Amino acid sequence: MQKDTKMAIFKGKKIRRILFQNEWWFSVVDVVDVLTDSVDAGAYWRKLKERLKAEGSEVVTNCHGLKLLAPDGKMRETDCANTEGMFRIVQSIPSLKAEPFKRWLAKVGYERIQEIENPELATKRTRILYKLKGYSDDWIEKRVRGIAIREELTEEWQKRGAQEDKDYEILTAEISKATFGVTPSEYKDLKGLKRENLRDHMGDFELIFTMLGERSTTEIHRNEDSQGVKKLKADSQDGGNIAGNARKALEKRLKRPIVSSHNYLKEPESREKLK
Repeated sequence: MQKDTKMAIFKGKKIRRILFQNEWWFSVVDVVDVLTDSVDAGAYWRKLKERLKAEGSEVVTNCHGLKLLAPDGKMRETDCANTEGMFRIVQSIPSLKAEPFKRWLAKVGYERIQEIENPELATKRTRILYKLKGYSDDWIEKRVRGIAIREELTEEWQKRGAQEDKDYEILTAEISKATFGVTPSEYKDLKGLKRENLRDHMGDFELIFTMLGERSTTEIHRNEDSQGVKKLKADSQDGGNIAGNARKALEKRLKRPIVSSHNYLKEPESREKLK
């Protein structure tokens, strides 16, 4: 699965990037758009690619087609290059932005190398970003822990037979349905979200039960040495049910639902605690 898709910002413009083979790979079309301000960055890249091929350049050969989120909301295969490859592509584009972009690219690539060598740096950056958005320290602790639990789970899925993006989507949906009674897409609709990250708009209990469902699923996989998507799906339902039963028990005691339409963007976190 192509995971860890992120957005990088250069001079106000978004550049899609993705972790692949333990390094950042950047969308070539996005970089072309930033450097050229072309009305059709895709056409510009296609012409440049033909010229580079004709010149015998290895740059095009070293590009990989990786699945990134497209403007239409779908995952589409996109030409991507790593930091070294992108440097070479930039050198082939006449632009006044080339030099500052190369400095930016070197910094972004180096940050990833640092994070691989010292994972704590990535966690620190994540905490800082959430803090700047106004989240409380307590919420950030849960969110960061949830990210680690999620990564553990997806690694288990990958080792145990999940291959396609669709596999991960199905397994995630099974845990969510069993935990909360709704799929992630239904949950986003409930909260009025579109492209935003669902978990960034969950309250304390929503995060806690999400973690419980995913951590339970991971442990079931390991305990039963599960193999194949069919078994992973059954485990995901069981792991989600464990969290779902706990949620229902708490709802019964509190006499209110945990699944909420609360959206952090529209309603300050402090007000949620008063409910």
